[in-house]
Amino acid sequence: MTGLLEIRERIKMLYSRYEVFILPIVKFLFALIVLNTLNGKIGYMKRLDNIAIVLIVSLMCSFLPKGCMVIFAALFSLLHMYALSMEVALVGLCMFLVMFLLFFRFSPKDSVLALLTPLLFAMKIPYVIPIAAGLLCSPASAVSVGCGVAAHYFFQTVIVSAPALGTMGDSEAIAKLRLIIDGIVKNKEMLVVIAAYGITIVVVYLIRRMSLDHVWTIAMVAGAMTNIVILLVGDLVYDINISIGGALLGSLLALAVAKVIEFFRFCVDYSRTEKVQFEDDEYYYYVKAVPKMTVSAPAKTVKRINTQRHRGSERGVTTELTPKRAQERAQSRSGGSSGARRTRGDYRGGKSVTVGNMDPDVENMGNDDYEELF
Repeated sequence: MTGLLEIRERIKMLYSRYEVFILPIVKFLFALIVLNTLNGKIGYMKRLDNIAIVLIVSLMCSFLPKGCMVIFAALFSLLHMYALSMEVALVGLCMFLVMFLLFFRFSPKDSVLALLTPLLFAMKIPYVIPIAAGLLCSPASAVSVGCGVAAHYFFQTVIVSAPALGTMGDSEAIAKLRLIIDGIVKNKEMLVVIAAYGITIVVVYLIRRMSLDHVWTIAMVAGAMTNIVILLVGDLVYDINISIGGALLGSLLALAVAKVIEFFRFCVDYSRTEKVQFEDDEYYYYVKAVPKMTVSAPAKTVKRINTQRHRGSERGVTTELTPKRAQERAQSRSGGSSGARRTRGDYRGGKSVTVGNMDPDVENMGNDDYEELF
């Protein structure tokens, strides 16, 4: 566990240090994946299915706010629909305008969820999004997730209806509009999934805000069960043919992803939980404090030790000169010959030291300097 915590701290330090470079790269890659997925799913306009155009737009998204990515994705979708049929593009424009009004009114900061939801549907792992949104966001994020679900099923309706739309002439505009609108309004599966995901987000959010031990684990398990139950009930009521095996496997994958999110966002040590009670003039306070599990990333330090005086002085390292060392230096300089002997007193201990043939540096010391020798 300590090794994993060290890896987490290293990742956090790396991100905080290079955030100005990492964030644009992540936005660029995300926009590139989204636009390539749109071109692969509904690529009716061949001019847009060009790697140069996709790279240019992705590069623009990397420096613009996240909401601009949603606008570019909607423009790509509308252009592809226009290449298929003007009536389809008109219905798509009206639908996107309604979604934008809801999105920018209730959850403008969750633009990533509106793009990530249809992307995960395309990757066959859509059950991750409601649990992750409930853990990381607020209940208002259900609006963004609902818009993403509606966009996915709208694209599916367009793909399924494309062969029939190709056989209709320009004089059958009303029939084209009715075909697309009926495919959206009468899609019971879309309504059930929107309801299931919205309720799951609210349940996960409410539970993970409680003061319980292992509350995030409880919240993600409860959210997965809520999602499965609502989907099964909707399948029984509306006969929408939801794959039970796919829902179970997808929920297990969602739990695994949620545990990874918990490790990076809410890693605490419940064994060291403390409960504190105090009061002031107006209130009593009952506080439950749960410490986070943190470990400092090991840092390598190199310490150089040099005993030579002249090297130490060059590096700003000071060395002490003891009386014994002063006498040895004086004898080494005078060659051991006898000479004048001097006695100085130690002010602190009342001791006296006799030094023969003293070193000129030591001989010229004052009482205060000599005191530092002891």
